[in-house]
Amino acid sequence: MTRSNSRSSAALLALAYLAFISLGLPDALFGVAWPSLRDDFGLSQALLGVPLAVTAISYFISGMLAGRMIQRLGIGLLLAGSTLLVAVGVLGFSVSPLFLLFLVATPLVGFGSGAIDAALNTYGARHFSPKHMSWLHAAYAAGATAGPAIMTAVLAGGASWRVGYAVVGFTLATLGVAFLATKSRWEAGQPPTQVVVDAPGNVGPVPLEEPPVSGLSALRKGRVWLQIVIFFFYTGLEVSAGQWSYTLLTEARGVAPPAAGSWVAAYWGGLLTGRIVLGFVVERVGQVRMLRFATLGALISAVLFAIPGLPLEAAALPLLSFCLANIYPGLMAETPRRVGERLAPHAVGFQVSAATLGVAVVPSVAGLVTERFGLQAIGPLLACCALALLLLHERLVAVADRAA
Repeated sequence: MTRSNSRSSAALLALAYLAFISLGLPDALFGVAWPSLRDDFGLSQALLGVPLAVTAISYFISGMLAGRMIQRLGIGLLLAGSTLLVAVGVLGFSVSPLFLLFLVATPLVGFGSGAIDAALNTYGARHFSPKHMSWLHAAYAAGATAGPAIMTAVLAGGASWRVGYAVVGFTLATLGVAFLATKSRWEAGQPPTQVVVDAPGNVGPVPLEEPPVSGLSALRKGRVWLQIVIFFFYTGLEVSAGQWSYTLLTEARGVAPPAAGSWVAAYWGGLLTGRIVLGFVVERVGQVRMLRFATLGALISAVLFAIPGLPLEAAALPLLSFCLANIYPGLMAETPRRVGERLAPHAVGFQVSAATLGVAVVPSVAGLVTERFGLQAIGPLLACCALALLLLHERLVAVADRAA
């Protein structure tokens, strides 16, 4: 690799890190802004879920279409256009005089974010090492942490919630311009390739002459469907554990609220810590082996958390998130090798959509389960999701090995 190409690759990697941080920025803003926004617009508390549902639906649709958009526009142009679309939506939030107009801007954020997620993961899976994939997703977690911090600082300073959205919107607009200025670099020298792995972490692209395939062709492959279902259970497990554990600990297991809150904070911190720490060792261990350890560790942690009365049972929460940390970026990194380079853009998009669906469905199912069987049923439900994740991944490994 020439020094010029090396500098170009380093610049794209740095831009990708900034992009993952910015992808996380708007995701958690709404929760902090909601009380002020609700009062300004004179809304009822029940309307909290409406923007979240609209965002999830548009994010899901975007992921389903991502493979086609990547083929039509290229990754560079898609990243630029999608980031600017999110910026327009977030800036629209900041100037909306009516809640109806706030809702009109919401699909822009969801659709653009879904496309950014799919495009960045597609590019990263093709061209970045497993350690950088892990650290890129850690950057997303850092952005998701920074977003609420920005909004909190704005509100604490006596400014309107609109200022918080404006700050994030202009930040995204700047990033969109950077993507636009570098769009040719994302495509330069990147014909369709077949990824070859000859050692853990040693990935090399080989030119591929076949034309791109359609999304329907991708959905005819069993491995694609296996990955789709795995992503559904992964995000369902991750978000359900994070959202329901505080209620379970305080209302069913008698844990004091401050202690329960600390354990839940440790759970979310475990995702960030795990992605940083495991990024240092994933290439030495091997991505597939790391994923197998991670799914087994997640099952053991979920079972420990499911058994009430164990000493330090809540300590299983950060252990669970640490085990989960590498699964999302690891599966994304393995996608081109497992489903083929030509199917990868479609598969990544479908995986993003499945992850969104898991976030929406599994925590809701958990709520229905608690109404029928009580809060203690949350633990076994998490363990069942972890078991499904382990079995599905082992099946995927077996299928991929037979096809190799």
